[in-house]
Amino acid sequence: MKSPFFSIVIVNYNAGAMLSKVMSALAQQTYKNFEVIVVDNHSQDNSWRATENVPFPCHLVQLSDNIGFACANNLAVKNHVKGEWLFLLNPDAYPEPECLEAIVKNINQVPDVDCFACTLIDANQPSQLDGLGDAYHISGLHWRNGHGAPCCIAPKYPVEVFSACAAAAIYRTETYRRLGGFDETYFAYSEDVDLGFRLRLAGGKSVLLPDAKVHHVGSAITGRSSDFSIYHGHRNLTWTFIKNVPNPLIPFLLPVHLVMVLYMGVFFAASGRFRLYMRAKIDAFKQIRSQLLRRKEIQRQRVCSSLDLLRMMSWLPRDSCAKARIKKHARSK
Repeated sequence: MKSPFFSIVIVNYNAGAMLSKVMSALAQQTYKNFEVIVVDNHSQDNSWRATENVPFPCHLVQLSDNIGFACANNLAVKNHVKGEWLFLLNPDAYPEPECLEAIVKNINQVPDVDCFACTLIDANQPSQLDGLGDAYHISGLHWRNGHGAPCCIAPKYPVEVFSACAAAAIYRTETYRRLGGFDETYFAYSEDVDLGFRLRLAGGKSVLLPDAKVHHVGSAITGRSSDFSIYHGHRNLTWTFIKNVPNPLIPFLLPVHLVMVLYMGVFFAASGRFRLYMRAKIDAFKQIRSQLLRRKEIQRQRVCSSLDLLRMMSWLPRDSCAKARIKKHARSK
């Protein structure tokens, strides 16, 4: 039997009707050579039943515990994925009918790229962007380029971005496996930026596809400013910086990182969530030894120069950098 071109992996956890909506969006794709693997992280709402009676190959993996987003994706890739390309899709992300077709077109045109990012549109406000790939700031903060901006700022042609947001990200399956996939200690949040960082250090790059459009609700399950997202986001942010920033850049970027950590501490103190923020940082440093060991392995395999890495990092504040980054790296036809 011929292997599918895409293996679409969806990690589900109490997604409710959203998972049914994803299945409907996939059924409407103009490109049909794909399989779907749904890993259900012990949902209690029976949302996994959306995988039944769908008009495409779909394999449901039901787990007895919630093992987290990162680990569930890795499990799918290790044991179930057959496709040449891996399409990670959140259960609150709905591809437009020609999304897969647009991805295939670009894969054929740029064979040297191992990771593609979709154009994310705010599912609740379709005139606004949810993101144009991920940006990584020199302080260690990261965010989705163009989040909340009007859709008109999206580039007309593919552009290089720092990394792909895993709400809708495409990886060459072989490359994902070679890099070890997501860091499973993260559980959830920042694992996509970390993988994109490691891909870049290993000589790869991520490219945003303007025509591959996906409507994304965003943090529909965990909550955008929930204790869960703040804790995991700021714990994992520390690990991403510690593991991936090359030695030549540490003397310059570590002071910037520490200033950011202090600034965020003041911000969370003002909002009454300082103890949660401090718990994230303390827990991050409790595992510092294992992260430093991982760092040695990552840096030993680094081929990307420090200057090339700095070129792709954001230097401006969040609200200013998205448009400048897109303009700077837009390809001409």
